[in-house]
Amino acid sequence: MKRLLLTVTVTVTVTVTVTQLLSGCSVDWQGWAGMKDQPKALPYRESEFFADDRAMRQPPAGTVPRDRRGKDRFFLLGKDGPDGGFVEGNPLTLTREVVESGGESFEVYCAVCHGILGDGRAQVARNMGLRQPPSLLDLPPHPDGYYYEVISRGFGLMPGYEDKLTPEQRWAVVAYVRALQGSQRARLEDVPPEARPLLLKEGTP
Repeated sequence: MKRLLLTVTVTVTVTVTVTQLLSGCSVDWQGWAGMKDQPKALPYRESEFFADDRAMRQPPAGTVPRDRRGKDRFFLLGKDGPDGGFVEGNPLTLTREVVESGGESFEVYCAVCHGILGDGRAQVARNMGLRQPPSLLDLPPHPDGYYYEVISRGFGLMPGYEDKLTPEQRWAVVAYVRALQGSQRARLEDVPPEARPLLLKEGTP
């Protein structure tokens, strides 16, 4: 019995000692310590490498982001100029594929608050006590550039999605919103004759 107690005591003592030693040491299990601790410039941090002590550098004059090369302000900003008004139309060539791709982005980033149909009916919207997202079907008439601006930079409590969606994707969402607005108020007479039987089968709009 004494031998058993001695064995247990020794085992516990050794375990506690090893644990304490390991917890006080920086063990590089995966060999990444060198990368983590190496000198490097971090955003918004000081740096002794540059004379002005700033790690972040100003790009050379005239630098254009690679994803904006060859595209005009109309396409990138949705405006006619720096102080111009919003452009009226969508610069994309509108096809079924463009509208459907806009619908995919809409369902990911917009529908959670504005609803699948854009009517503002969503569980997240109902839970917003301060201000519920508006129905996109009841907005005053706005040019396409206005919707592009809101998607890009946000509005009110809505965040911008400039860092989530490319300009092409944002314009595609605008196209889909236009399709939603038109589809929710369309009459059967507004639908091409060849598409009416399918709508009648599913239910007259």
